[in-house]
Amino acid sequence: MTQEIWKQQQIINWSQLLLNSYEKFLRHQLIERKGSREEQAQALFFAPVVVVSHGTEADPIFNYANQTALKLWEMNWEEFTQMPSRQSAEISIQEERKQLLEQAGQQNFIDNYRGVRIGSTGKRFLIEKAIVWNLVNIESKYCGQAATFSQWSFL
Repeated sequence: MTQEIWKQQQIINWSQLLLNSYEKFLRHQLIERKGSREEQAQALFFAPVVVVSHGTEADPIFNYANQTALKLWEMNWEEFTQMPSRQSAEISIQEERKQLLEQAGQQNFIDNYRGVRIGSTGKRFLIEKAIVWNLVNIESKYCGQAATFSQWSFL
């Protein structure tokens, strides 16, 4: 990728959607929002917490991962944003993950989620105190879901 990810207009716009939706449903900011939209996109990309999102496909595909997430999953941007989000969980717990996403969809967000995820090299890790929230645009049209967490441990 020749241009830094957070400088791409599509990513700047998506970062605003992530931040606005988080603030709308959780009533506080995910990161401190200061500076330009590009500066906010950069701050989100380099935040010390994991931030990921997927779209509205029948089998949703990740469309955003910040640097912390990319390092945790041991993937680059291109690899991560081509992966169906269900593949972030082991096959044995994908149904549990699906139910979690449905619950978040109905309530607009859930917090304090914990579950096991799997990285690209097969490393398993437990995420704790994760927040999953719906993404909506300014017309309140559903655009996908996102998750953030700052606590994980390798198993």
